[in-house]
Amino acid sequence: MSADAPKGRFRFLPANQGSQNPDVRQVAYQILSRVEQGSYADRLIDDFLRQSPPNDVRDRGLLTELVYGVLRLRGRLDFALGQVLRQPLSKLEPAARTLLRLGAYQLLELDRVPDHAAVDTTVTLARRVGMNRLTGLMNGCLRSLARQKNAMPWPTPQQPKAYLQHVCSLPSWLAGILLRQLPNHESRGLAEALAEPAPLVLRVNFLKTDRPAYLEALRETGHDARACRYAPEGVRIDRRRETPLPGDQQGWYQVQDEASMLIAHLLQARPEEEILDACAAPGGKATHLAALTQNRANILALDKHPQRLALLERGAARLGCQGIATRTWDLTETPAFLAPASFDRILVDAPCSGLGVLRRNPESRWLRQAADIVALADLQTQIIETVAPLVRAGGHLLYSVCTFTSAETDAVVERFLAQHPEFQLENLAEVIPQAWADLVTPAGTLRTWPHHHDGMDAFFAARFVKHGSG
Repeated sequence: MSADAPKGRFRFLPANQGSQNPDVRQVAYQILSRVEQGSYADRLIDDFLRQSPPNDVRDRGLLTELVYGVLRLRGRLDFALGQVLRQPLSKLEPAARTLLRLGAYQLLELDRVPDHAAVDTTVTLARRVGMNRLTGLMNGCLRSLARQKNAMPWPTPQQPKAYLQHVCSLPSWLAGILLRQLPNHESRGLAEALAEPAPLVLRVNFLKTDRPAYLEALRETGHDARACRYAPEGVRIDRRRETPLPGDQQGWYQVQDEASMLIAHLLQARPEEEILDACAAPGGKATHLAALTQNRANILALDKHPQRLALLERGAARLGCQGIATRTWDLTETPAFLAPASFDRILVDAPCSGLGVLRRNPESRWLRQAADIVALADLQTQIIETVAPLVRAGGHLLYSVCTFTSAETDAVVERFLAQHPEFQLENLAEVIPQAWADLVTPAGTLRTWPHHHDGMDAFFAARFVKHGSG
């Protein structure tokens, strides 16, 4: 689970007073400007679509494309702009950089937007948001980019770090991590995958339907979909039509990546067991555990943010999940209200850097710093240390994160085992379906990679069993 994002709710204004159909480019500019200040794009897009949804569904798609595309490929856009600007892009004020990136994204990545339209709409937007003095610079820069884009001197894979930074759009510190942890060709494959849009994947809610029935409902409503390779509940939408997905109000599905779906399976929870989901919000794994145990397990979902637990509660009601109790708690503190050795299974889906889900949260590329990794690894270790006494003898503790850094994965496991001889690392190859064998590392942990495993997000999981009498 990635670490929490700052809140970023604000009122959107239409481009012209009285207009009921705001200019989506202006809204994209507003959202990107707020992201520069630390807000997260998904919340801002949701706010806008709730307050002032465009009449044309294509405008909704364009808004999402512009915001996520600029964030995902900012490094690539900045490189291209640097080839045509007479001054360093970093010397421009943030608003000007955001406008130029919006224009550059349309020129370089959107074939359906003519070059002249990309330039003209950006210059017009600059005037609208009070950047009149820079319209000449923007017009000249973007027109030069339109002329030179097919002859851009992109770095090649033979220049590994430059390629990861300027083609795959990774910040320098993250490109360095990939190159230190993985061979060059693996670093390139992962970086290229993270530069692509995230697939839309759904978890079919087995409490209300099954996968064949839901796939048929998708086909009947015009959506192109297929069963996921690994997760038995997983459905991937290859082409989504303008019609709504079937069963939204009825709770037939939950949006959830396939890698995330695997985590609840790894816990192997059973009916009547006592289960703790230690960092539970927004609830995808807790509700999955309820479905896997046919609503017959006792699940306690903890999270430090009450508003996120409210999301879990609403999601559980929508999906028909029962047996889930929630409580606000920060697990950097001992939960004195819980008795030692009181849980059969504990899931710690810990706050992490979220680098494995950069396609879904592309602003994390630019909000995260290398120093965050060390701090998060310490937090993850602290949370596991806090919940370890709550595991019964013979019980299981599952640690998972949606990232791939060594500090947050293997190093956390090693630190925990060194301090807790009563726990043993289990070999997941011995407990998972044979079809998942390629997901298990030689150490017995699970790693998923988007460039190897059918486009899944990059996740890590390790399972421990507790020995002894307490």
